[in-house]
Amino acid sequence: MRRSTAPCGPAAGTLDAAAEDAAATCTAGDYAAGEDAAEKDVAARVGGALEAVFDAVAQTRADTAALLARVIAQGRRPVTADLAALRPGLHLRLSRQELVSGVGFVAAPGMLADVPAWLEWWQSDADGDVRPLLLDLDPRTSAYSDYTHWDWFALPRDTGRRAVAGPYVDYLCSDEYSLTLSAPVEVAGRFLGVAAADVYLRHFEAAALPLLRELPGPARLVNARGRVAASTDPGQLAGALAKGPDFASVLTTGRPDVVGRLRLTPCRGVPLVLAVDRR
Repeated sequence: MRRSTAPCGPAAGTLDAAAEDAAATCTAGDYAAGEDAAEKDVAARVGGALEAVFDAVAQTRADTAALLARVIAQGRRPVTADLAALRPGLHLRLSRQELVSGVGFVAAPGMLADVPAWLEWWQSDADGDVRPLLLDLDPRTSAYSDYTHWDWFALPRDTGRRAVAGPYVDYLCSDEYSLTLSAPVEVAGRFLGVAAADVYLRHFEAAALPLLRELPGPARLVNARGRVAASTDPGQLAGALAKGPDFASVLTTGRPDVVGRLRLTPCRGVPLVLAVDRR
């Protein structure tokens, strides 16, 4: 971004020392304001890109909550066969949402009557074919896949809000470096599981890095816990844990903040913070 060279006070060539100081201050202020506007614009565009993925999560959440509410109203506990009704919508979201590589509902342990745990999860392979995820979810076996400790499940469960987890190596689903966007599914105030969608990190970086490169300083996107999702800062690459600022508080207030040299801007509508190093 270029500095403005137009004087902000009296006409050029008639400035005394005080006026020159005032003009310099005004120019610097205009430049800082321009930086703020650029950061807010990039944060909004990142938010818009991920909002499309959260739309898929929201649709899955709504479909699942409605389905489970109908079953519970019948006076019985849901079973895995009931969740098959979600599949047409899940397949449609996989085919329509470019960033989504996997999508589904992950049940809270003990919620279903016929199994101790369950993922109604579908993902697309390299050829674009849609297939189910099949895991060992029997806690009595050594291969049991306990998903309750993962951030994408624990954060919505514990906070009641949607979350961006990662990047992390997704050993459950794809063995890919991924982000998982998730939201709690509740019926009558009871937590029943999470609706979620996976985004391969390489796909997210392809969308986010051109935006970060528009900014005048090293920039990165971090989640509430400081995990870096994308970065143009060689000292804070994707996957690193950024320490120092309270990123969660920026998301809670929804307002930009400055911590040392870092300008922190919440991304519109999604739980990521844009951190720019103003060196």
